[in-house]
Amino acid sequence: MSSLADQFHSAALDENLTAAFDARGLRAARVGDDDRDGAHRWQDAVARGFLDGEPTETQYTESFSRSGYRRKVGVYDAAGMQAEVPVATFASWATEVTLAVGSAVPMCAVSAVTVAPTHRRRGILSTLMRGELRTAAALGFPIAGLTVSESAIYGRFGFAPAVAATSWEISTRRAGWIGPEAPGRLDYITREQGRDAATALHERIRLTTPGEIAMPGGHWDRTFGTRPDAEKADKLRVVQYRSPDGDVEGVAVYSIAEDDDDWAASTATVSRVVAATDAAYAGLWRFLLSLDLVGIVRASELSVDEPLWWMIDNKRAARIQTKDHHYLRILDVPAALEARHYDVDDAIALEVSDPLGIADGTFVLSAGETPGVDVVDDPPLGIPLIRVGVAELSAMVLGGVSPVTLARAGRIDTDDPHRVARVFASTTTPQLSFWY
Repeated sequence: MSSLADQFHSAALDENLTAAFDARGLRAARVGDDDRDGAHRWQDAVARGFLDGEPTETQYTESFSRSGYRRKVGVYDAAGMQAEVPVATFASWATEVTLAVGSAVPMCAVSAVTVAPTHRRRGILSTLMRGELRTAAALGFPIAGLTVSESAIYGRFGFAPAVAATSWEISTRRAGWIGPEAPGRLDYITREQGRDAATALHERIRLTTPGEIAMPGGHWDRTFGTRPDAEKADKLRVVQYRSPDGDVEGVAVYSIAEDDDDWAASTATVSRVVAATDAAYAGLWRFLLSLDLVGIVRASELSVDEPLWWMIDNKRAARIQTKDHHYLRILDVPAALEARHYDVDDAIALEVSDPLGIADGTFVLSAGETPGVDVVDDPPLGIPLIRVGVAELSAMVLGGVSPVTLARAGRIDTDDPHRVARVFASTTTPQLSFWY
């Protein structure tokens, strides 16, 4: 993985990408790892794109020291009044995504995608995305992924929402606890201790949850307020769960906003709950729902099949909103499908269309304990055929949506959607517990 990460990080820009920008009087370039000033100007453009204020010197320093793992690309307009500030930005890096319990594959993670309002409608994003995806595919990444601010942008590039997330608002006065009583011990710990515990716990559990990825550099420090540019870090409180044997099995970080009209109706916002065992999960959530002077508990990036739903007796005490969250894009169909687990022995043929021409073709999936994928010229007779776009296949790969649903929505074409659905079914609901 480290070799692939290094190769991708330093790979030259796609020739078609650079030629397309040259023809428009623009210049695309990687921001050098040692180019501090260039990184600061790139950060200026990212902040502008995400409607943030101008970065402070502390933010410049922290970003430069913590983002070296990112492949940063900028598009520059020499005719502009600030020619050193890119008119578009794009960041990516090599990570791993869990496709099935115990099975992860390399993933090209994409972030910090911006285009200045002055340069929209010129195909800049399309050129960047196509070129960087071609580079990732050429190096052997089976899949790419991103979390999005605007969900309508990325479908044309073959991305699809593979993992949904929920946001919860729970009235603690109405939500009676009917979950198990955890046998372990809860203690407050420092933010630094919480960061270290969460780092270890996430690495321990991410391979058990389809959709999770390795935490990007600097994200734990942001979550726990342990970096100098963290905002309102003093508001964060961290609690740890230990088993009766003394093993650290879970950690939660939260903050509280007081209600000036009713001090017993404060709101607790849960930033993260990382639990490696069912007991830790139950112990931490019961603690959070019983905080003194708290009437509302809010949390986000939870699963659409959260066990917490079955741990409160009044289901209507929780207001739950579901949103699209983790978008995936298959770059190599055989590699992605062979990394999955299948609970049935069956074979299906797939005619995959790809608007970028990266992953299209005809394939035969032999599902089972040792899955295999063959590339064929024509779909063989006698097995179900599914005609599917790469976006729809990317949505199906984790089992987060049933092919039956996609067929009814007119998004895939197959004569036997129920048989295809049994092949792609998953017993574990996919989740990604953070943004990146």
